[in-house]
Amino acid sequence: MDKLFRIFELTKDLVDDIRSRTYEAHFHDFEELILITQGSLEHFIDFKVEVIQASAACYVSMNKMHKLIPHEDLRGWVINYQPEFIPNSNLNFYSNFFTSTNIPLSTGACLNKFTSLCEIIQGEYRQEFADNTTIRHLVEGLLAMVDAERKRNLPMESVTKASQITTFNNFLKILEENFRRAEGVSFYAGKMNMSERNLNLICKNNFQKSVSEIIETRKLIEAKTLLLHTNKSISEIGFELGYNEKSYFTRVFHAKMDITPSRFREMTQSIIS
Repeated sequence: MDKLFRIFELTKDLVDDIRSRTYEAHFHDFEELILITQGSLEHFIDFKVEVIQASAACYVSMNKMHKLIPHEDLRGWVINYQPEFIPNSNLNFYSNFFTSTNIPLSTGACLNKFTSLCEIIQGEYRQEFADNTTIRHLVEGLLAMVDAERKRNLPMESVTKASQITTFNNFLKILEENFRRAEGVSFYAGKMNMSERNLNLICKNNFQKSVSEIIETRKLIEAKTLLLHTNKSISEIGFELGYNEKSYFTRVFHAKMDITPSRFREMTQSIIS
């Protein structure tokens, strides 16, 4: 993408046009937020397919291989932007730990607010001399609203949400500093001064995944990046991520991705080329 930012509405005409064409899985060099206000779509991401129903927000970070197949009734908005345009969003931070980030949105007044804000952003974007600072602030507000919806949907009592969200984010920051090490749940629980059980409970409440699942997913996302952007061998990548044996790294990768690391590299490089 040769622009810092762009926005477009998923109208009937555009959806019909997309459905009439053949699109292959691809990588892109920008961040993407898809707001689904009506209908649904199939999302192929990293060799897995999921169906996303309205109303929802789907966040796809750059360098993830994906393909969208809109259903006929799909309506909504798509926002693309370069990482430097909005460098510090929570959704971008979470994308380091989860293959995809899909967030249900409330219907009614809440959905109307998202639609109205997208219309305002599009109006500014279409100005002859569009002001990027204004657009940035508006999009930052939109991303904050999506993250607020994520927090509201957490299966916790209101009085415990704030403290658990803070603890969960602290865990992710510690994980980001240590995920290349061969450390398990007990290491992170010790760093957090809490029991493994409580840390697992917080992770389940916040992202419906256990601590070990989040650790493995972070390693997997880094492995895919290294397979895609370096010439390091499978053994070197596994060792860098705390796997002492190539065979074990390959088994873990295959169990999560349904494809071996070498085959993943071969297929993704063919897509890029």
